[in-house]
Amino acid sequence: MKPQEKKYEVLVGGKPLIVKTGTLAEQAGGAATVSLGESQIFAAATMSDDVKESINFFPLTVNYEERLYAGGTIPGSFFRREGRPGEKATLIARLTDRPIRPLFPKDMKNPVQIIAYAFSSDGKNPLDALVLNATSVAITISDVPWDGPIGAVRVGRIDGEFVINPTYKELEESDLDLVMAASSDAVLMVESSSKEVSEETIVEAIDYGHQAIQPFIELQEEMAAEIGKEKREYPSFVINEGFKAKVQKRAFAPIKEILGKEYPKAEMKKAIGSLKAELVEETAAVDESLINDVKEAFEGVYKEAVRGRILEEGKRPDGRDYVTVRDIWCEVDTSPRAHGSAVFTRGKTQVANFTTLGTPRDAKIVDNLSPEDSKRYMHHYNFPPFCVGEVRFLRGAGRREIGHGVLAERALLPVIPEEKDFPYTLRLVSEVLASNGSSSMASVCASTLSLMDTGVPIKAPVAGVAMGLVKEGDRYAILSDILGVEDHLGDMDFKVAGTDKGITALQMDIKLKGLSSELMSEALAQAKEARAFIMAKMMEAIDAPRPELKSHVPRMIAIQIPVDKIGAVIGPGGETIRSIQEETGAKLDIDDDGIVFIATADGESARRARERVEMLTATAEVGRIYTGKVVGVKNFGAFVEILPGNDGLVHISQLDTSRVKSVEDVLSYGDEITVMVTDISRDGKIRLSRRAVLNGWTLEEAQQNDRKH
Repeated sequence: MKPQEKKYEVLVGGKPLIVKTGTLAEQAGGAATVSLGESQIFAAATMSDDVKESINFFPLTVNYEERLYAGGTIPGSFFRREGRPGEKATLIARLTDRPIRPLFPKDMKNPVQIIAYAFSSDGKNPLDALVLNATSVAITISDVPWDGPIGAVRVGRIDGEFVINPTYKELEESDLDLVMAASSDAVLMVESSSKEVSEETIVEAIDYGHQAIQPFIELQEEMAAEIGKEKREYPSFVINEGFKAKVQKRAFAPIKEILGKEYPKAEMKKAIGSLKAELVEETAAVDESLINDVKEAFEGVYKEAVRGRILEEGKRPDGRDYVTVRDIWCEVDTSPRAHGSAVFTRGKTQVANFTTLGTPRDAKIVDNLSPEDSKRYMHHYNFPPFCVGEVRFLRGAGRREIGHGVLAERALLPVIPEEKDFPYTLRLVSEVLASNGSSSMASVCASTLSLMDTGVPIKAPVAGVAMGLVKEGDRYAILSDILGVEDHLGDMDFKVAGTDKGITALQMDIKLKGLSSELMSEALAQAKEARAFIMAKMMEAIDAPRPELKSHVPRMIAIQIPVDKIGAVIGPGGETIRSIQEETGAKLDIDDDGIVFIATADGESARRARERVEMLTATAEVGRIYTGKVVGVKNFGAFVEILPGNDGLVHISQLDTSRVKSVEDVLSYGDEITVMVTDISRDGKIRLSRRAVLNGWTLEEAQQNDRKH
């Protein structure tokens, strides 16, 4: 017997969100579907009975998998089955994790797993905010302890007006694409890409989105009261207050002394690590069962000392004030054979970036549930262990690497030239060589320099900076260019990138319950000043794109041909296009819309290939002179092929300057002659004249003479 389904509906931004629960995944802790249009996301939340006592973090796993059946397609892989989550699915899982994680109890060590699927995708409504919403519903009505609910929306802006949950088509017209998650009283996460919008617009969009979320949050609260399960009891792992006080008394003063010396990162890490090891050894000698407790308590004391020094003394761990950006140096053209290269160093964070230009066939094929089927601009980010002085296995790009790469990609996308103006595929790779805070924003800066070194005509240079926040009650400090420790121990991680005109990308995670618009505006204004400082340092290395691509970069031109001429260029079985490539040394790609991309190593090859394509696709023009081959001889005249597949008639009266008795007296099959096009009839028949060329007549003279005959 089918269980009773519960269905709820709420308007968010004037569009109905439909929530269903009660019939699916009954053995999960909580499960629900959330739909917008014909896009539907399923999410389930489950908590384990096992306890991970030995770990010092909350064991949360968020998995989102895109099933292509949701869009009515079969996977393009060899096995025709979805493999590991793609880039888009990985980013959505990461997006979902960030705002929900801080809301779980800090003293709980029972593993919690969120699994979400796309059950339906209409190709109109983006799925990422829906995944977050379905996840929130599943946890809210489950037996998993959680301080939710939350809601998520996408905010666009079209013609100056904000739009909630815009469709893919609407996003094409929007200068803003902002996804945010929030509780009833606090913004928890923001991620956006934009076309150089102002700081004020970003704050207004966040406020607008926060208001739009409220009805959905209220609905979840009603659901929790009506059908929500009782939250489970769990073993609480809280350190005894008396023990914490002992660790505080023993460690606080030595930590303050270490911080006062303002060591560089490595020395600071070593000094703090030695003190921690000393306390662990002392504790183990008394009671080994307290080792994990002393480690956790020590981290609390360290956090208190760092934050207190920032707020009370105005000094950060490396001695800087709140607004100072670390020393910066940059250089370009660091690799002799890469198409473009640069190194950006800010303090102890260093990123090398390399640009490669390719043909359209090098574009990435996208196999997911979005309308996008290919990408011509890609940014890949690598974070090897040596960059933080560690040793570990290399296992390929993880969620963090993928997320940071796409953040840098979004930051630069608004300034990448359009394909019609710059018909290349672009791949940028950021290699993090050293890291102590915001290697993703260093990647943005290094990428800008690398693109300009290549000669890519970007619309404007982009710089990025990471901001932090320490807040205790009414006291707060906004920190420019944060260190790794400030990110770890602070209340906000706020990355912002943009040009001198406005913001192009933003990513914000907030650990506080409540962040005012005024404070957010202040942080954005301080970030703008930091970006300007960083930009000035970048411009010292290279202040504009090189006027020409480097000599070893392949040259590419684009030609627009009529769509009905594509077959003429390709030829039977690709014979014609292969012959052009073999004869000229150029590589040719043809889009379905008739754009022919010609890539070569030198200009002469490009010229020859272009001529061949133009000859194959040209249309005869009245008044133009052509040299063609005789392909037919009749008693009334000769047929001459003036363009591939285009021939016309030279009447016997137009073969020579004087009267001709027989066509064969003047020419034979296969001869090359020069003729003028004097007329093209409505049905496409071409009239030619050799006599006009020999006499040097104008078109009007040739047409008048032809009419006499």
